[in-house]
Amino acid sequence: MFEKGYIDENYVRIPKDELFSFVVEVLTKLGVPREDAEIVADNLIMADLRGIESHGVQRLKRYVDGILSGGINLRPNIRIVREGVSYALIDGDEGLGQVVGYKAMKLAIKKAKESGIGVVAVRNSNHYGIAGYYALMAAEEGMIGISMTNSRPLVAPTGGVERFLGTNPIALAAPTKDKPFLLDMATSVVPIGKLEVYRRKGKPIPEGWAIDREGNITTDVEKVFNGGALLPLGGFGELFGGHKGYGLSVMVDILAGILSGGTWSRHVKNTSEKHSEVDHFFMAINIEAFVPLEEFKEKMSRMIEELKSSRKHKDFDRIWIHGEKGFLTMETRLKIGIPIYKKVLEELNEIAEMVGVEKLKIKG
Repeated sequence: MFEKGYIDENYVRIPKDELFSFVVEVLTKLGVPREDAEIVADNLIMADLRGIESHGVQRLKRYVDGILSGGINLRPNIRIVREGVSYALIDGDEGLGQVVGYKAMKLAIKKAKESGIGVVAVRNSNHYGIAGYYALMAAEEGMIGISMTNSRPLVAPTGGVERFLGTNPIALAAPTKDKPFLLDMATSVVPIGKLEVYRRKGKPIPEGWAIDREGNITTDVEKVFNGGALLPLGGFGELFGGHKGYGLSVMVDILAGILSGGTWSRHVKNTSEKHSEVDHFFMAINIEAFVPLEEFKEKMSRMIEELKSSRKHKDFDRIWIHGEKGFLTMETRLKIGIPIYKKVLEELNEIAEMVGVEKLKIKG
């Protein structure tokens, strides 16, 4: 069995179904419609199953706080502002980002089935979890899926020290004869959630992830949270391509924010604030409009096989394909349970006590 990440004695295992039910019960207790709560839970649990701890159930508190503060609209009027055969613009009415995103990608897929391509821009939403969740929705329908979102300012542009850009993730999924290809990445070196994991564990962050308020590269996570900033993908300066990550982040702001009539990362707010102004962009490409689906899958699988069998560096025992580690981790965790850091478990049970649902229990 394979599993991403380092799991030690500070983690406990909880079955997927139990964790899913817990999240749903917390959210419905707070007034979220059950169907919507299940979409949010599915998104969070998928993150944990795939080894993306930073975007899993440790994020639940963020949404609970957003609901309690009034920053999230529990009964949003998610509406189409304008549309054509192959495109649409949606206003999310400050709803839960996962719910808005799910409905937007469903619409993009529907339009792609009818016209070959579906593009849906979204404004006035909230944090939507892992970008790959929505891209995979299209891949499961035999399409190429693209998903991206802007986010609150956490990243300094190349040559700057101020938090201006979001971590602005991009995801692309494509079907193969086996598991889909899935690229799901932040346009910063790492998402802020990874720093939250290191902070919770009391560990220094790797050098090159972030800078302090003066622009010095730091391994002190507290200096990053106290006025510092993440670095764009590629790191500090231009030598290793930091300007490319910076450019990709701006690209997301253009497609998700400005194109939708929303805003760009500098003006995006926290989930707990009213009008957080998070914007998304979704695209579904109907492969059959271009080439037969089976031909596409066969060529995708052949390309992946050639990549994996190409000559390896002496320090590596295999070449991984994007998404592969996540699928293998999911297979493992569906069998033995999802690892939850003990401090996260305590936080989840504090939420349970506050809203009046049964706490998570550790068996064995």
